[in-house]
Amino acid sequence: MSTRSGDPAPRKGRKFRGPGSVGPLGLGVAVLWLSIIVLLPLAALTVKSFDDGLAGFWDAITTTRAIATFKVTLEVSAAAAVVNLVFGTLIAWVLVRDEFPGKKFVNALIDLPFALPTIVASLVLLSLYGPASPIGLVFNATKPAVVVALLFVTLPFVVRAVQPVLIELDREVEEAAASLGANNWTIFRTIVLPVLLPSVLSGTGLAFARAIGEFGSVVLIGGNIPGETQIASQYIRELIEYDRPVDAAAISVVLLALAFVVLFVLRIVGNRLARREEQNR
Repeated sequence: MSTRSGDPAPRKGRKFRGPGSVGPLGLGVAVLWLSIIVLLPLAALTVKSFDDGLAGFWDAITTTRAIATFKVTLEVSAAAAVVNLVFGTLIAWVLVRDEFPGKKFVNALIDLPFALPTIVASLVLLSLYGPASPIGLVFNATKPAVVVALLFVTLPFVVRAVQPVLIELDREVEEAAASLGANNWTIFRTIVLPVLLPSVLSGTGLAFARAIGEFGSVVLIGGNIPGETQIASQYIRELIEYDRPVDAAAISVVLLALAFVVLFVLRIVGNRLARREEQNR
């Protein structure tokens, strides 16, 4: 194959690196850093969880307390994720599509749970919904209280996942559908939702993963009642206080596995939906 005059001939056996590639050194540094920060701690935790052998691991995660804790954790985390799926998407839609006074302030407020210490959030919620509630609404030490705390800390995950997709969405297609007589619901269901769905699932998965490992925001408002409001992170702390680190590690590994499976499945589903949407265009 001939090349234009002045163009360097491609070298055989050498892969082309696109602009912005960091090369082998950058890749090595990234992998090393990821290993130190993420992989090594996870590996150490997993090894620790099996210090008493497979039987000890199984006994730790199948006790009555452990099963009850897993059940409560999954219930409240799933509830928070589903609620934020709906309202997080709605808030993202309002922030992108509507103009109103104080919009910039509200947009900045969404990120507050990222910056605010979660124990502060729990204290605020206890002050608002605890025994001395200024609004007369008392429901601390209940599952709804735990769900409210999880809603607070997980809302940004859905909003920030959906917002960029809404911003980039081509509104001319919506306008064309409206000009042909389609109503708002039909436009949303057939045009907007298929594009949004991968990001909605991604944000919901992140919200669920964060919820099952949350501690600070529920420590005061939740009450930590075994079998009722005690979630896995609180049970892990209890095991540590009773000098049972191996059992605590076993519970932690189960939480990690749950979070990984949920994120992995939602990522696969989201990618398939995105590819299907690209093919339909």
